[in-house]
Amino acid sequence: MTDAVIIHTDGGCRPNPGPGGWGAVLRHGTHLREMCGGEPGATSNNRMELTAPIMALEALTRPVVVHLHTDSTYVRNGITKWVLGWERNGWLTAAKQPVKNADLWRRLQLACERHQVEWFWVKGHSGVPDNELADQLATRGLQEALAGAAAGVAIP
Repeated sequence: MTDAVIIHTDGGCRPNPGPGGWGAVLRHGTHLREMCGGEPGATSNNRMELTAPIMALEALTRPVVVHLHTDSTYVRNGITKWVLGWERNGWLTAAKQPVKNADLWRRLQLACERHQVEWFWVKGHSGVPDNELADQLATRGLQEALAGAAAGVAIP
């Protein structure tokens, strides 16, 4: 048994592209932290899926071992397989096109550098409790962003 921080993340938009939300569940021992946020303007599912682990990792106050669970193969494959090649190629894809969401990929790389992160893919909406909670938090983040925009209030 490791002393890892267990993180589950999710993000999405309604519609895609459109307003979006992200959610993260962080567990360490008996401690639980729930996080969420959103964008009231046009964003994408992929941007919200990337924002969730960034925000969760940036919230950690000291370097730790992290087991990060995502239901996004885009995020898991991007950070574990593709990002070093993109960086090497000047943030261009193999087809010589600019990498989408390069700003967030760079930020995720930086957030990962402080920690020892192991990435796990989990099937979405498959009954994994913390993945389901992350999904609910993403929905809440979207709703709060929309409500804040309607009221003229910025939501972080």
